[in-house]
Amino acid sequence: MPTAAMPNRYNDLNSYLRGRFGCRVQKITVDAGLSCPNRDGAVATGGCIYCNSQGSGTGAHGRGLSIAVQLEAGKAAMARRYRAEKFIAYFQSFSNTYAPVERLQALYEEALGVEGVVGLFIGTRPDCVPEPVLNLLQEMARRCLVWVEYGLQSARDATLAVINRGHDAACFLRALEATHRRGIQACAHIILGLPGETAADARFTAQTLAAAGVDGVKLHNLYVIKGTRLEALFRSGGYRCLERQEYVDQVVDVLERLPARAVIQRLTGDPHPDELAAPSWSRDKAGTLKAIRETLERRDTWQGKLCGMGSSAFPTIS
Repeated sequence: MPTAAMPNRYNDLNSYLRGRFGCRVQKITVDAGLSCPNRDGAVATGGCIYCNSQGSGTGAHGRGLSIAVQLEAGKAAMARRYRAEKFIAYFQSFSNTYAPVERLQALYEEALGVEGVVGLFIGTRPDCVPEPVLNLLQEMARRCLVWVEYGLQSARDATLAVINRGHDAACFLRALEATHRRGIQACAHIILGLPGETAADARFTAQTLAAAGVDGVKLHNLYVIKGTRLEALFRSGGYRCLERQEYVDQVVDVLERLPARAVIQRLTGDPHPDELAAPSWSRDKAGTLKAIRETLERRDTWQGKLCGMGSSAFPTIS
């Protein structure tokens, strides 16, 4: 039920960070210039069908900007826009644990050396966290806030194969368990509207994450980026994007089935307008967030309302 601690009917990231640090804390996206095993041939080539050559990154590394320079620029912008006092370095582009541990340590330490940076959010794949990397993250987590963000996208193995993900749901569950054993918090990225998936599949993914004890979730709508294999599928009529209200209804279904303690780090994607092929409503982030809030209120529901009431047929760790 909505409370003073959860006024938006879900446990949002800004409230979580303010509760921990006592002030406005803002994430700053950084590009470390790392790669992905789903692109370089270690797992596959070409990446996921929706991913372009930048991997959702800023391209800052390619322009020669160091981690520290990226963070200093981001600090100035976030302080002006949000009056933020502390900052999180968000390693977003590609797989940010996919490098020799010595290089990773240098990158993370560079970020933490910037004044006002109080934590690291590290986006990666569940097949990119060998023991030495997890040990490094465990040591970092003793000194600052550390979250590892794992791209799951769906708990349905058939869907993961269709999107060329290169791992299965059990891989994610093993990585999550290993991360938790070291006392590190983990966030799962999921995408709604993947090819062949229905609202029932979205609910199944939410139930799987709830059973696994995930600490946070990022929800994204599947939008079509120019130059991707998904665009070719879309142009040929082989893929239909969700309408906005379809997406909103699935988001609410997912929130209902996630534990109330899980931090909701994102509710919708944020595509670059010049790269977006479809759907056009993805450009209107504010409108989508408004529709989610209105639907939560109309359905008189909230995060966690149905948690634990769904199917128990979750993937198992092997």
